Amino acid sequence: MKIEMNKKEMLQKKVDYKRIYKELYVPKTMPMIIEVPPISYLMIDGNGNPNTSEEYKHAMEVLYGISFTIKMSKMNGTQPEGYFEYVVPPLEGLWSVADDKFVGTTPIENKDLFLWTSMIRQPEFVTQEVFEWAKKVLHKKKPELNLSDVRLETFEEGLCAQVMHIGPFDNELTTIQRLEEYIIEQGYQSDINTYRRHHEIYLSDPRKCSTDTLKTVIRHPIRK
Repeated sequence: MKIEMNKKEMLQKKVDYKRIYKELYVPKTMPMIIEVPPISYLMIDGNGNPNTSEEYKHAMEVLYGISFTIKMSKMNGTQPEGYFEYVVPPLEGLWSVADDKFVGTTPIENKDLFLWTSMIRQPEFVTQEVFEWAKKVLHKKKPELNLSDVRLETFEEGLCAQVMHIGPFDNELTTIQRLEEYIIEQGYQSDINTYRRHHEIYLSDPRKCSTDTLKTVIRHPIRK
């Protein structure tokens, strides 16, 4: 399935990417093949256990800080050219393991070995100029944050297989194994490398719902 941009929907009162691009953000619990278009993200690279790492916590503050600086710019009349009302898209993550490829079909005992890229999708009007402006605004508000590692990048993910996982993050293994089996059944193979990695999209806030109801999109790049 190939996702096409829908300009008419982009002009609606309030853009919610999860609603417009359901194929990207709300797959079923049965795996599916999808062609992911190039998407612009705020990105930060890091390493370590996301449950305990100060680096990961800091990345969250920076990503959300810049995202909401841009979103709320309309409140004080500093909104960028082309601004439209929108819902800040969900947090996403690309994952690998030090000195290895992370496919997710085997448990990781030492989560300190994780290498991650945390990211949040940005609206189409967010240019490099808008990004630099938002960093300056956030720096004035929160000078203690290190903004040197965050970047605006277009990620071209391409052909992938994905599935919805419902439940705790630590129980993803069975879902991922099912996804990998599906990939082979459909005549493809995983194409995980240093650029196209194990990808997760976090649709639920673990602070506000039971771990049994957490919804996470799991996506793997594939090739024939």
